[in-house]
Amino acid sequence: MLRGFLTNSSGIFFSRIAGFVRDLTMSSVLGVGIFSDMFLIAFRVPNAFRRIFAEGAFSQAFLPSFSAARRKGAFVLHISFLFLAFILILCFCVVAFAPYVARVLAIGLSPDEVLIVAELIAINFWYLPLIFVVTLLGSLLQYKHNFTAAAYSTVLLNLAMIVALLLTKESDPFTIVKCLSIATLIGGILQILLHLYPLKRLGFFALLWVSFLHLRSKSAEVWHDVKQFYLQFFPALLGSSTVQIASLIDIQLASFLAVGSVSYLHYANRIFQLPLALFAIASSTALYPIVLRAIHNNNRIQALAHLKQSFWFLFWALSACSVGGMILSFEVVWILFERGNFSSNDSLQTGHVLAAYLVGLLPFGLSKIFSLWLYSHHQQMLAAKISIQSLLVGTCASLALMWDYGAVGLAIAGSLSGFASLYWSVKAFGFRQFWDIIADKKAWLLWSVVIVASAIAAFLMKWGLEQIYATYYASSLA
Repeated sequence: MLRGFLTNSSGIFFSRIAGFVRDLTMSSVLGVGIFSDMFLIAFRVPNAFRRIFAEGAFSQAFLPSFSAARRKGAFVLHISFLFLAFILILCFCVVAFAPYVARVLAIGLSPDEVLIVAELIAINFWYLPLIFVVTLLGSLLQYKHNFTAAAYSTVLLNLAMIVALLLTKESDPFTIVKCLSIATLIGGILQILLHLYPLKRLGFFALLWVSFLHLRSKSAEVWHDVKQFYLQFFPALLGSSTVQIASLIDIQLASFLAVGSVSYLHYANRIFQLPLALFAIASSTALYPIVLRAIHNNNRIQALAHLKQSFWFLFWALSACSVGGMILSFEVVWILFERGNFSSNDSLQTGHVLAAYLVGLLPFGLSKIFSLWLYSHHQQMLAAKISIQSLLVGTCASLALMWDYGAVGLAIAGSLSGFASLYWSVKAFGFRQFWDIIADKKAWLLWSVVIVASAIAAFLMKWGLEQIYATYYASSLA
């Protein structure tokens, strides 16, 4: 598990660093304005579907189904053909009706701006079939406990987008965002290519070729496994879609707020996602096959022991990140993004949104490992119910808070949905089992030390950075 966590964590770290460099370059080239908002709206659409179909529901249902499949190669081919056919039809429909899709997603924009968003959506949406292939290949490698290609592939996407920004930085804003959209597709192709060598080395190509030759002769057995996959996939699809629906709702609501609100949410969420991915997603990705195998072997005690170990690691790490991040929210944004067309006021506004997001970092991270427990027990429908309830809490809170608090209110609402998700996930897991995990005096003592040390270190760093910022601001005025 440790090796898998370190591989995922290091890959996510470098991917996020590349993502920050991409966002830093984009904030410098485009600033925070209508064109950055329009690109982010267009890019969020395939990203949302990617996380719903590819990284969310698909990966949660594929691994246990593939492990149990009797004809693994034929099973993969059937799933690939069916999904790719559906995704390609979806892409053609979205491209054909792009203006209507854009009008739904960006209600607050003018008609001319909606047409630009539609053109960008028509390009960006073709990233979806590419990233589905990437996720399928990554899931196959995960079965063999090979996480490297999947963990590092996003670096290539970010590099492609960075190159596009640098090559077009002297162009007009529309040309920049259009080239950025094309670079997204190039990045998806590069991600696929990265997976090919480890798949060949582990013998998957030979398996798929032999299975293709005998696909028709074993169709009855394969369809049984495919049906079992879909019984898990559709409830997982319902659960995974709620997070992305919440994100799309935030975009729609933010389009009614001041110009730049979509960008404030995007840049703050990018920073928020770093500790969430680095610790919660990396550990849950490594933990899932281990817990799944332990439960499959009726070794419940071992599964709970791994879960407890992950819980306390996440509790310490995410608590430290939350405290330090909230104290240093403005300074972090200033260091990462304030240059070029990204102003000090943009740093201030994004910092407020970041602090609001970080309130929900701990519950969001912890809920992932308890959701993992439900998936391991094939309780995808219960996990979906929890996600829907959390979505309703977040949406109601967004509508109540956005008018008085703007983008910050939307971020607070997201954090509230994280707390709701954690409560219902723990309730489904079982309060008695949860008590057995948290009834650890030494772990609580260490947590107290971590919190105090994080706060002291953050305040000292804040004081030093304030001096540097004051000097920097004075020199820029001079």
